[in-house]
Amino acid sequence: MAQSSVRIVAEVHDEPHIEGRRVTVRRIQGLVEEAGKSAEAVADQLDLDVADVYGALQYYHSHPDEMAAVERQRSERETAAREAGAVSLSELNGDESA
Repeated sequence: MAQSSVRIVAEVHDEPHIEGRRVTVRRIQGLVEEAGKSAEAVADQLDLDVADVYGALQYYHSHPDEMAAVERQRSERETAAREAGAVSLSELNGDESA
């Protein structure tokens, strides 16, 4: 079985991301599986190799407990920020439909 050359690390964001990049595994998963973009389109959008995209997806699905914890932490940080008075990007842009 061939080894992947994509290294996923978590030392910068406290969230798994592609080594040497600020692109998180969760962002790639969201673009491909939630937004329905192709792996090739995501690779082009984020200036990655297609192998990086597939490596991130493999990591996401191989580490469900870790990814669930990441999502919980993100949700808790967002809630705390809102309670502290943070506004959404839509609100900052003056978008009344948000």
